[in-house]
Amino acid sequence: MRKTFINTLVELAERDRRIVLLTGDLGYTVIEPFAEKFPHRFFNVGVAEQNMVGLATGLAEAGFIPFLYSIATFAVLRPYEFIRNGAILHQFPVRILGIGGGFEYGHAGSTHHALEDVGVMRIQPGITTIVPADYQQTRSALLQTWNLPEPIYFRLGKDDLNTVSGLNGNFVLGQTQILGEGTDLLFITMGSITREVSQAMEILASEGIFTQTMIISSFNPSPVEDIVKILPRFKVVISIEEHYISGGLGSFVAEAIAENNLNCCLRRCGIKAKPNGISGNRDYLLALHGLSVENLVQNAKIALNKR
Repeated sequence: MRKTFINTLVELAERDRRIVLLTGDLGYTVIEPFAEKFPHRFFNVGVAEQNMVGLATGLAEAGFIPFLYSIATFAVLRPYEFIRNGAILHQFPVRILGIGGGFEYGHAGSTHHALEDVGVMRIQPGITTIVPADYQQTRSALLQTWNLPEPIYFRLGKDDLNTVSGLNGNFVLGQTQILGEGTDLLFITMGSITREVSQAMEILASEGIFTQTMIISSFNPSPVEDIVKILPRFKVVISIEEHYISGGLGSFVAEAIAENNLNCCLRRCGIKAKPNGISGNRDYLLALHGLSVENLVQNAKIALNKR
């Protein structure tokens, strides 16, 4: 997603001189297309994410549209107060690119695992949060939202090769996308783990369990109306996120169910325990936390039996 995002940003920057790119000394082998084409609109601020947000806020106030590139934990958590007090409270068009949501920087250890970024961004009503499921949807999302007046947080994965079957890059801000036509169970998911959910759907179908998947790709605006329309059709709903279950997607779905008196059973699948110091590749960490394809299939069966 990250290379697709930068390449699309280059296209937009050719048309609009207000677009600038800042990095916290990260992204090499990814950001070069922009840095080389627009050297006077590219700034490496060093390992100083708070300063990067402060600089971007000033650039936005001066009429530019700054995009900030860093690993998701560094892009969101280190400068959180600066994001809140600058871009959000003043409603400046600052775009924060958080790379590697969830366990995508698995071997780098717990400090690099972005497990709460969507939660802390979602609770700020003044910033739009966008979580594409694959690189095609990343491009669609950027093309539709780059010129919005409010700040945006983009949670981007690193995969620029694989796609979610049937999604075809579809994106509409504040709306969901649906995969499948099954009626036995509904998965609700966001971001890169959508590919694992799609694979779980195929395995379940081969065993006679037919499901649908609702993909939530944006918050603020959030797709509450879409949830209210579809959830009454299902008795069992499973939210799946590469994120803590508190504050993120699962919490959002639970809020929608409670506030709209929806009659369904919600099972939340996500990260439930604090980091324990174990690192490894993404597949290993997903399995460790019950989010592998096999885990998702088993969770679906357990949820249906409990019903």
